Amino acid sequence: MASIFGHAVVGFTLSKIISNNNSKLLFILAIASTIISDIDVLAFNFGIPYEAPFGHRGFTHSILFAALWATLLMFIFGKLNKKTWWIVIFLSTISHGVLDAMTSGGKGVGFFIPFYNERYFFSFREIVVSPIGIERFFSERGVKVLFSELKYIFIPCLIILVFLKIKNKFVKNEH
Repeated sequence: MASIFGHAVVGFTLSKIISNNNSKLLFILAIASTIISDIDVLAFNFGIPYEAPFGHRGFTHSILFAALWATLLMFIFGKLNKKTWWIVIFLSTISHGVLDAMTSGGKGVGFFIPFYNERYFFSFREIVVSPIGIERFFSERGVKVLFSELKYIFIPCLIILVFLKIKNKFVKNEH
């Protein structure tokens, strides 16, 4: 998996790109939605194997989970602009599996669970997989993860946000 930091940056970026109202709540929920998929690591505590549909990178990394999660949050919190809320939350949630499918480790992502239990990686797998657990993250390997994410997640997101800021500045000046 990518680290919590890499996932959060994508949620932040998506909320800024898509949401015009700059809702702080949507911003926070977009970031939380990029992280929620890893709740499945708790499955290890219940003896659920990695490869099981509810194992790590299983159902909570699926397209169906992202759609259900986005729908739930849209109805609870998205009083206005429901379509925008759904899109931001859905893309933030599914981005987790997308990033995980680009990592150098693990057993793939179950995008189509519960309909199909096959796990997938993308052909681009340059993001160094983050170790599970805080104590393992603060190590030499954690530094490698952060440098990898800097290159493949943080810098691209920063470039997108800078262009968005420039575009918004020009749009304001035109009015």
